[in-house]
Amino acid sequence: MHRILFTLVFLSSCLIGHSQIKVSDNGRFLTENGKPFFWLGDTDWEMFHRLTREEIEYLVNTRSEQGFTVLQGVALAEFNGVREPNRYGDWPLNNEDPTQLLITPGNSPDNPYEYDYWDHVDFAIQKAAEKKMYIGLLPTWGDKVAHLWGDGPIIFNEQNAEAYGRILATRYAKQWNIIWVLGGDRPAYYKSNRSGTEVQYDDRPIWRAMAKGIEGVLGKEAFITYHPAGGSYRTTDYIHEEPWLDMNAFQSGHGARETNPWKWVEKDLTMKPQKPTLDMEPCYEDHPVNPWDNKWTRARGYFHAYDVRARIYRGVFAGSCGVTYGHHQIWQFLNKDLYPPINIGDTIIGWKKAAKAEAAGQMHYLKKLMLSRPYVTRIGDQTIVKSKIADNYLEYVAATRDSEKSYAMIYLPQNKSVSVDLSKVSGSKKNVWWFDPRSGEATEGKSVSGSGTKSFTPPKAGQDWVLVIDDASKNFKRPGTIE
Repeated sequence: MHRILFTLVFLSSCLIGHSQIKVSDNGRFLTENGKPFFWLGDTDWEMFHRLTREEIEYLVNTRSEQGFTVLQGVALAEFNGVREPNRYGDWPLNNEDPTQLLITPGNSPDNPYEYDYWDHVDFAIQKAAEKKMYIGLLPTWGDKVAHLWGDGPIIFNEQNAEAYGRILATRYAKQWNIIWVLGGDRPAYYKSNRSGTEVQYDDRPIWRAMAKGIEGVLGKEAFITYHPAGGSYRTTDYIHEEPWLDMNAFQSGHGARETNPWKWVEKDLTMKPQKPTLDMEPCYEDHPVNPWDNKWTRARGYFHAYDVRARIYRGVFAGSCGVTYGHHQIWQFLNKDLYPPINIGDTIIGWKKAAKAEAAGQMHYLKKLMLSRPYVTRIGDQTIVKSKIADNYLEYVAATRDSEKSYAMIYLPQNKSVSVDLSKVSGSKKNVWWFDPRSGEATEGKSVSGSGTKSFTPPKAGQDWVLVIDDASKNFKRPGTIE
């Protein structure tokens, strides 16, 4: 079918609608319209490319009911996203040129000629907006830039990256719920032997140009972050000082078990200028543990809800501004009748069933817990914990508290007693709660007084718990209760 190509032009600044997400005044957290905002993301990388309208509605409605705040999707998707059409037979680009979006007049889904690839992206963004959720929009997956692994093709340079950023920003200038996420699982500065010889690559000028295109339309009000590759590739290592970068990010690894992202958070928060940070890909629910060596067996296992909680709670307690949850069969929208499964081990769940997975329904309890106490004054503080604990993924106990001492929270990954320095919480009387991360319920414990060290033992049922200690004079509501 012949398509008419349109070149988008700048809108008048009076038409531009800016994101409501901003960095808090202390540079550590996020706010929405002046109120604390907890980034609870979901990795929906292939949503524009692999889902129908009805399926997008199902995803958006489900994640809204589960309390998610950010759905992360990729405009030029990872798996042959440039050369393979979406579910309606539409491609995103003409001649693989990012300055030429394949756009047709009109946008009626009842007219296959009118309803193009970008109308479908628009639909997903608008459906999320109806549920007051943000789209973490990746303009492209990183394989279209980086000389590393992936389908590609590599199509970006400084000139067309800036133009593409400008085109997308113009298209979505009036869409309030866009968070811009550059990168797409690739570092900006790296070595690669893809050409047969090891070469040092610096893609920062390309990402900088794309950010320039976005900000050229939206100004500095555009909220821009970056999704790096996993392992040692964190934004604080190579782009922290970029003026366009509003929030740092890393991925502790959706298939890796022995990681300590709480240390990464602590390091990120020492950087100047101060910027928020979060884990954009912790271990994925139902992901096989370390399948990359091709030696995976069922004995090695999968990540389950407990693994997800234990990774995420400790990263957040270290001081991150939120987290992005992931399910291994959601990000790829596994439908074996349409697409070959990717690294699934030996279990096919299917993405619609996976949308109701255990940890997916538990993540909003963490969000509510964090927002039920003073938020932007929160800090990670391991000096609260007086027990001798191992510094590993099995035993590490993570503590956070209000810098003004109104409360403290301690995450226990194992059902064991913990000794706490009560001087870290103000007030002569302190209320004690046990918060269940599986159910979001808080059980009142026996209040304590004084400023010495005291041991606390969690309820017998359940492997992991959160101990909450409040200054009684603050009259806080039950942990997890948001007005």
